[in-house]
Amino acid sequence: MSSTPVTAANAEAARAPHVIRMAETDNPSQAIDARIEELGDWRGVTLARVRELIKEADPEVVEEWKWRNPVWSHDGIICTGESYKNAVKLTFAKGASLKDPARLFNSSLDGNVRRAIDIHEGEDIDAAAFKALVRQAVALNGSAKRKR
Repeated sequence: MSSTPVTAANAEAARAPHVIRMAETDNPSQAIDARIEELGDWRGVTLARVRELIKEADPEVVEEWKWRNPVWSHDGIICTGESYKNAVKLTFAKGASLKDPARLFNSSLDGNVRRAIDIHEGEDIDAAAFKALVRQAVALNGSAKRKR
């Protein structure tokens, strides 16, 4: 019986099988489905939930797969959905320009453009406030498009 030695390269491949699967599809929605399934824990559940909220807030949202992450767009990027060991991070491309009365933004607060929401295990997100942020981002993208 032959065995494969554990190296940094094959250990990384074992930890990130989605890279191969998702590169094989031209369908970003399928890539996002695969990522949610691959996570298989609270992060997958959280990513699926925010995806649902984004689609409710903007039924015309376009799902994309960029930078090995889900991206939701409408006349420009609304937000990305990154998953880390301890958080699901939703980075809003123009978050610094959005009103956030519910104070959902809790990460990347020092930049002039982006803002992010880190959701940790056991945390829930205020659905109404989150959908309001998504709608604002869509409106902002649309106003920038009209100015061009």
